[in-house]
Amino acid sequence: MANVVAMPEKWQLASWMKKDERYNRIPKDWLLKDLPSSNVTTYLDIPRKSKLLNAEELKITEEYDATSLAEAIRRKELKCVDVTRAFCKRAAIAQQLTNCLTEILFDDALARAAALDDHLAAGKPPLGPLHGVPVSLKDTFKIKGYDASIGIAALVYNPAKENSILVDILLNAGAVLYCKTNIPQTLMALDTHNNVFGRTINPLNTLVTAGGSSGGEGALLAMRGSILGVGTDVGGSIRIPAMCNGTFSIKPSWQRIPYAGQEGGTPPAASKMGIPASAGPLAHSMRDIELFFRVVSEQKPWELDPDVIPSPWNTVQSSLGRKLRIGVVKRDGVIDPHPPILRQLDEVAGKMKAGGIEVVEMDITHLFSQCQSLANALFSVEGGNAMFDILESTKEPLSPWLKTRMRRKAPLSLEEVRELHAKRTELRKQFLKIWRDASGKEIDAFICPVAPHPVPPIDRWNAVSYTSSFVLLDYPAGTLPVRMFESKDMEGEMPESKPLGSWDEANRELWTDFDRSVYIGTPLCVQVVAPMLEEMRLCEAMAAIDKALRGDKTLSAKL
Repeated sequence: MANVVAMPEKWQLASWMKKDERYNRIPKDWLLKDLPSSNVTTYLDIPRKSKLLNAEELKITEEYDATSLAEAIRRKELKCVDVTRAFCKRAAIAQQLTNCLTEILFDDALARAAALDDHLAAGKPPLGPLHGVPVSLKDTFKIKGYDASIGIAALVYNPAKENSILVDILLNAGAVLYCKTNIPQTLMALDTHNNVFGRTINPLNTLVTAGGSSGGEGALLAMRGSILGVGTDVGGSIRIPAMCNGTFSIKPSWQRIPYAGQEGGTPPAASKMGIPASAGPLAHSMRDIELFFRVVSEQKPWELDPDVIPSPWNTVQSSLGRKLRIGVVKRDGVIDPHPPILRQLDEVAGKMKAGGIEVVEMDITHLFSQCQSLANALFSVEGGNAMFDILESTKEPLSPWLKTRMRRKAPLSLEEVRELHAKRTELRKQFLKIWRDASGKEIDAFICPVAPHPVPPIDRWNAVSYTSSFVLLDYPAGTLPVRMFESKDMEGEMPESKPLGSWDEANRELWTDFDRSVYIGTPLCVQVVAPMLEEMRLCEAMAAIDKALRGDKTLSAKL
């Protein structure tokens, strides 16, 4: 009897077709001749060694940040088309190594860059501050004519009919959009893997996660395949990939940057019942982060998206008339940080003091410890039913990490949702008190861990209490690279006291009886947090801390 060959499921066919489409959009002469062997654990030197990039392309992609690149284009020292080609080519290399891209827009990007060059050659002023600057976008953003499949088979080959609002804002500012980046299935995982495009690899250290859900953006920036990227964050999805890949980032308050017109796999306005997500930048310098916010604000996005609050952006410079006062928060009361995370906070505090910043020790665990459970409850008010309906329409399975963590639930009742929001309102009210110290002096921002552990192995990120809490509170929060994890950082033990709970117990497993050498060569970062809608103050604080850490060498996060 002949063997019966099982027919592939619809989701498998969709995956094969999308991967073929993506591969065919990379020019053949941009393909790597040899891919690294399995024992190679860092990919950062491969773009240079591949010889696919000429000397000018290496300089363009390695020696500029977005601010200086825009200036060079305005002065006509660089052509938009040369800049775009350099980043398209480097993004293609990054894709082959890390699987960080979803949609490839190289042909359209080069055509736009040529038109932007013609615009300047005709003696016309730049379209805007980002004239000719390549910008990458997380796959959730809709670009007309391209999919926003978010790695779900049922959503492929359904090109967007119009742009997300933020996409139009970036185009109006002169940006060149050239690629979209990979995300985890459902957007609720902390490692970037989906069944359509596969897993994104961390180019700094292939043994550890690239993070999620903006993991493709993080990996692309780490490879210098992007100079300015835009992600989204509802639990840590901008800040976690920034930590994993050593970039600067900010998750703003959700009313600051337009979020409308994105694909999330849920019905319109569903997030309003829980916790709204934010869109924000990942970049190689703090001045590029500030540039992003200024560019968006200049176009008055509150006239385009009713959720955005009118909030003009002034160039960041201290108007306080005094020293910055930065708090240090070491623990959330739910998960105790590993020894190197605590030492790093002390290290940063010492450098802040030496840099003229007033440092205030803060213990807010009595409030901080209440955030994670409430955030988790608000994330799941709909029960995940819309997402499961989409997945089941093509018989697509959950990704391995999600299989034991996600299941259909009954939606909460209106009264249950009301009670959760009442608790959130009361907690936010209590948190207002933390912004003054015991003597009544104002605290401008505080630093705390991005995570209680260093960048962990694939699918081992433990919890998001240190990031999701500030989505719950709607506080702007950013990731600031400090340095790389070294051999000396393996020292120290966790306390012998009983774990604070199951999350804390799982966190200890990433340090005790664990091969800590895995962490060597991964970024150590701090999170910086400011009051709601105080993104300008946050940028000022992060820039000041960055200067205290690196002196005048603050233009790049290359560590």
